[in-house]
Amino acid sequence: MNVSHLSCLRCGRPRQPDEGHLTCPDCGAGGLLEVQYDYTTIARTFDRDALARNPDRTMWRYEPFLPVPPGSPRPHLAIGGTPMYRADRLGLEIGLPHLWIKDDGLNPTGSLKDRASAIAVAKALETGQDTVACASTGNAASSLAGNAANAGLKSVIFVSTRAPAGKIAQLLVFGATVISVEGTYVDAFALSERAIADYGWYNRNAAINPYLVEGKKTVALEIAEQFGWNVPDWVVVSVGDGCTIAGVYKGFYDLLQVGWIDRLPRLLGVQAEGCAPICRAFVTGGPVEPSAEDTLADSIAVGYPRNPDKALRAVKSTNGAMITVADADILDAMRLLGRTMGIFGEPAGVAGMAGLRRAVTQGLVQKGERVTVVVTGNGLKDTASAARATAPPIRVSPDPERLHEVLAAANVIR
Repeated sequence: MNVSHLSCLRCGRPRQPDEGHLTCPDCGAGGLLEVQYDYTTIARTFDRDALARNPDRTMWRYEPFLPVPPGSPRPHLAIGGTPMYRADRLGLEIGLPHLWIKDDGLNPTGSLKDRASAIAVAKALETGQDTVACASTGNAASSLAGNAANAGLKSVIFVSTRAPAGKIAQLLVFGATVISVEGTYVDAFALSERAIADYGWYNRNAAINPYLVEGKKTVALEIAEQFGWNVPDWVVVSVGDGCTIAGVYKGFYDLLQVGWIDRLPRLLGVQAEGCAPICRAFVTGGPVEPSAEDTLADSIAVGYPRNPDKALRAVKSTNGAMITVADADILDAMRLLGRTMGIFGEPAGVAGMAGLRRAVTQGLVQKGERVTVVVTGNGLKDTASAARATAPPIRVSPDPERLHEVLAAANVIR
């Protein structure tokens, strides 16, 4: 690996990967670790031409930037390589002519979190563990269950009772042991941490495990490559516990260190109004305080985020911003992406799009800037919310004359 060491965000002390720590032993649970790379070696042994010659279009094409030994066992699902679409019609509608949509809902289990779970499973295989566990609002759970199943590992998933039925169905189909915790995500997380400690399972909780951000960062590596290494002005992403936006920052940061890009894009983090602890801390400059989880966007309904420091650093270091959106804005963004792009995103997956619309209206994002929005999850995971976002189908008797009447009333024909 090209990993040089792990460093603690709180005390700065270096830790060696073979010590097996996921958090700093001196600082405890608050001592989040970060993977540090030998950028000199990466720059000397790997370049953009070599990457271009690699026929592998999955996230593993970026192996020199990942904390896994070359050729080590890993899931064989085709994770990454998701499309990025120029969004001319959508951009025209919101007053932003240079807009792209990165559809990460097309990953194997339907969300960006496959990128993190693939790393978790690879690390579990590397350390000889046969069971991987996590707490989740839904997507991390299904991605872990699918990747573990592909690699022949067992998974134990702790979810809150609010997890959508579609995501629970995925878990069960993938053969996971699903523990539905009577309480909030905070309760599910606490119980998972205790069980992981008691039973020695591999910890896939992204807010604790520093390696998982490294998987999430591959979405930024892809965006940079898809832009021909001339990165956009803004990258927009929804925010829950903060790991995804931290990963986006880390990916661009890595590329800057090896000279593959010449600047960092600004990051716009978007939270739901009903659950926005990180955004509030960013705006006020105060500490992150627990929040209610009052939003239909279950995948970002994290009232007690465990990874706010990395998220806040990501936004501040890029001269970025954070913004909140109402659930009604999120539902509208689902319809907007669907009818202009043919992209079906779940509520949390399109929260970034809703936030971008607000940012453009407020003048935060300027008309001439190039912007990429990451859709982080597929709408088929939460069809109940999709039904809330749309009108019901038109019911009609099998009568051509009656059909003509309803089509004319609906302005389908004249």
